[in-house]
Amino acid sequence: MKNSGLDLNRIIFIGRSYEEYEHMFQFSNDDIASKRILDCPGGACSFTAVANQRGGKAKSVDIAYAYSWDILYAKGKEDIKHAIEQMSKAQDQYKWNYFSNLADLLDHRTHALDLSTTDRRANPENYIEAALPQLPFQDKQFDLILSAHFLFMYGERLSLQFHLDTLQEMMRVAEEEIRIYPIIQLDGRRYPLLDEVLSYVDREGWTSELVNVSYEFQRGANQMLKLSR
Repeated sequence: MKNSGLDLNRIIFIGRSYEEYEHMFQFSNDDIASKRILDCPGGACSFTAVANQRGGKAKSVDIAYAYSWDILYAKGKEDIKHAIEQMSKAQDQYKWNYFSNLADLLDHRTHALDLSTTDRRANPENYIEAALPQLPFQDKQFDLILSAHFLFMYGERLSLQFHLDTLQEMMRVAEEEIRIYPIIQLDGRRYPLLDEVLSYVDREGWTSELVNVSYEFQRGANQMLKLSR
């Protein structure tokens, strides 16, 4: 598989579980049944695999899918190990109620990687390579877009214009809703340009709502942004 010149070392291939998504994005199984859903970026998350087993019509998109499943699986194992090592030095920055300890976190991250890899091997058409802010989909192709741990979180690295361009593309592709989690950066501070983002969303004719969620692993990461057409 071609990798489009993407440097593997610039990818952090770690995923969250379907159950984590339920709490991050406040949905139930009934909410996703028969829905066309895009996980963007999907990474090593198991949402698409499990959602499709439960009646959804989900796809994942990620720049990392330029690489074959076996290369990404090995990279994911390395990245999980490295992340756990780093977290062990800063455990006070996290709330240990969803995960009981580092070993439990390791199990969850590994299971998500295993599920997503197995599903990508079986259903490669559901895992699409793309580099934001462009998406290779038709207008209103999905009912719902879920976006975790990308926008806002990397606000110190990604420009405001990149955020706006990405949101514009998501709004083109989504027919009903976009949900983004969390609204804080890696340093735990609220994304400082969030008001500018919300003003842009309003000008585009969408409504926005900050929603408290039942998932908070990184301290302060307890809200999502919900955009509705």
